[in-house]
Amino acid sequence: MNIHFLDQDIAFPDPSLAHESGLLAVGGDLSVERLLLAYENGIFPWYSEEDPILWFSPDPRLVLFPEELKISKSLARKRRSGKFVTRLDTAFGEVIRRCATTKRDNQAGTWITEEMIGAYEKLHELGRAHSVETYQGEQLVGGLYGVALGKTFFGESMFHEVSDASKIALWSLVERLEAWGFDLIDCQMNTPHLASLGAKEMARSEFLKRIRESVAKEPAPDNWSLIQD
Repeated sequence: MNIHFLDQDIAFPDPSLAHESGLLAVGGDLSVERLLLAYENGIFPWYSEEDPILWFSPDPRLVLFPEELKISKSLARKRRSGKFVTRLDTAFGEVIRRCATTKRDNQAGTWITEEMIGAYEKLHELGRAHSVETYQGEQLVGGLYGVALGKTFFGESMFHEVSDASKIALWSLVERLEAWGFDLIDCQMNTPHLASLGAKEMARSEFLKRIRESVAKEPAPDNWSLIQD
């Protein structure tokens, strides 16, 4: 395995050089400039507190086309019940921290380190990272966050404290992205949960071709909190 070590230059090796695990490079930093370049090239950071920064570009890639989101009858009934309200960009910091502390199956720790939280909060301040929140009354019970460039949303993580709260956040996100003409949602790695919602695998070469065209398109508004249902 050839390991590519990053230096102070804001640059990445060709994603096709990634290991079969998806690992492409090690090191660098989480500056706004490097993060945006990474996403534009189908690369994302994923590492634990004790590790150096690790950069991935998996093959295949899991993607969700907004029009292909699968909604179960039970989820539709739950949303129609009026027990949940979704909002955009009203609690980004809280959402990313809940994602970091949520316990997940077969995972001892979290990849959302304090360094990562600070970096994505900077992206949020610049109108590049966004959150969707699900509330039950005034209690935040689910949500997700990610990065929007052009007409692609790069999903990062989601959490729920009440059953289906994160699915309702995703549904709300998809509705908004469809209204803005987004092409796809990057789901990164394959999971049964995301596959059950309509996400499917795509060869990395095809994914890179699509996002290079998509991120060049006119972006959505910077402040999503002004766009409410």
